[in-house]
Amino acid sequence: VQLQASGGGLVQAGDSLRLSCAASGHTFNNYALGWFRQAPGKEREFVAALRWSGGGTYYTNSVKGRFTISRDKAKNAMYLQMSSLKPEDTAVYYCAARRGRIVLSALYDPGTYDYWGQGTQVTVSS
Repeated sequence: VQLQASGGGLVQAGDSLRLSCAASGHTFNNYALGWFRQAPGKEREFVAALRWSGGGTYYTNSVKGRFTISRDKAKNAMYLQMSSLKPEDTAVYYCAARRGRIVLSALYDPGTYDYWGQGTQVTVSS
């Protein structure tokens, strides 16, 4: 599975961006999907996740109410709508996928995921 993340850019605080993640050569059926981010000098951290088959969406506390993760089955794509962006949201954002149903706690762990996109830079200026 090859994942392609896109949509990053340079924006001002308070602006919005939508990140996209598409899979080539494979469908997301029965996958768990997540967004992670990594700022300079920091570890990769969980941002949001969902299960392709349905169910809830999950967010790290710092983005709740501002970010929305979603999927489009027809396009075989996942999105991260980011609003009210803050300078502390600046990072490289990665999409990730893992086949099969996994326990909730595992959705938050980057080690759970088998496939990663190349990352897209999001820079929020103050």
